[in-house]
Amino acid sequence: ARPADVRRLFRRTVPVGIEHGTVGVLAADGHMYEVTTFRRDVATDGRHARVEFADTVDEDLARRDFTINALAWHPFRDEVLDPFQGQDDLRAGRLRTVGDPATRFAEDYLRVLRAVRFAGRFELRIEEDTWRALCDATPHLGRLSAERIREELLKTLGSCVRSSGALALLHGSGAVETLIPELDQADAGALELALPATDLVSATRPLVRLAVWMSAMGGAGGAHAVAGARAVERAGAVAGAAGAILERLRFSRAEIATVVGIVQGMNLGMADPDDPVAMRRWCSAVGRDQVRLVLGALLARERVRAWQEGHELAPLVRFARACRAALGSGVPLSVQELSVDGRALIRAGLKPGPRFGEILDALLDAVLVDPARDDPQGLIALALSLAEADSGD
Repeated sequence: ARPADVRRLFRRTVPVGIEHGTVGVLAADGHMYEVTTFRRDVATDGRHARVEFADTVDEDLARRDFTINALAWHPFRDEVLDPFQGQDDLRAGRLRTVGDPATRFAEDYLRVLRAVRFAGRFELRIEEDTWRALCDATPHLGRLSAERIREELLKTLGSCVRSSGALALLHGSGAVETLIPELDQADAGALELALPATDLVSATRPLVRLAVWMSAMGGAGGAHAVAGARAVERAGAVAGAAGAILERLRFSRAEIATVVGIVQGMNLGMADPDDPVAMRRWCSAVGRDQVRLVLGALLARERVRAWQEGHELAPLVRFARACRAALGSGVPLSVQELSVDGRALIRAGLKPGPRFGEILDALLDAVLVDPARDDPQGLIALALSLAEADSGD
């Protein structure tokens, strides 16, 4: 069959990928099904295959990547065509390529990442020869487009119940060394925390899982109080490295902002839940909009640490409660939430300049220490005194 034949068989069709032999067929309920004709590979270059239409389903199945994907079902005969024993591999919990593994991966190196995704999602063991060929192919992953790599990583993080298994395979195979060398060089202890922590984040939140994984670049971390500017600077450096990686892999600006914010928050550590000022400063550094995501990611990591090191979970529960209390207290957590803004300070006589932002930050910190100071007149007076002190210097 050819695309034209498919379009003659059905009343309502859409040419969604006609050049590749794919036709969309609209059902009575409006749902669209993609129907692709039989194909065979003519040439491959490790990134894309040039195909032509084939005459038999056997030819089509022979070009598939893994045996579990090389099955066909005849709806009228209720027969399954399984020329490469994919059903046996499924029953055995085994992932195996169709034919020679090295040849299959060389045809399209994205199959390396697909193998890891399938192994993680369906909890399959990668067959020995397939695994060796997969590892040998990882140095060539850099030939893939950033967009294809990004999509495959997100599919992996969003489809595996236990993402740690797939991530461990990415590290063990050398794929991370090729694609994200910065993360491959992360401290082993930090990765031992981060990988299982991703399992405690829902698969519906792949970006949070990604952030938990990438937070390992900042080390194992720990439950410690925020140590002022030095801790913020260090967390910012780790977040900046994460952002550079995501830009390289062509993530969207919104996706980068989400992941970078979580990575930064996780590398701040945990403030003392018995210190309201420290908790307000922590929430301010993380940002009100990001606090809940960071809190969930941070608690996932600390729960793993508690299990590994035999710690109690009570301190984690207290930190979460203190964090939520700080959020709900109504205390300003950003300059934008203060009772005065830059325009009010200008009207009071302050001149915009390099120190203007620093003065606003000082006002915020004063309010974080003592929420009662969030009074327009008092803050304006404080700002004027800070500006006067600067002029005196």
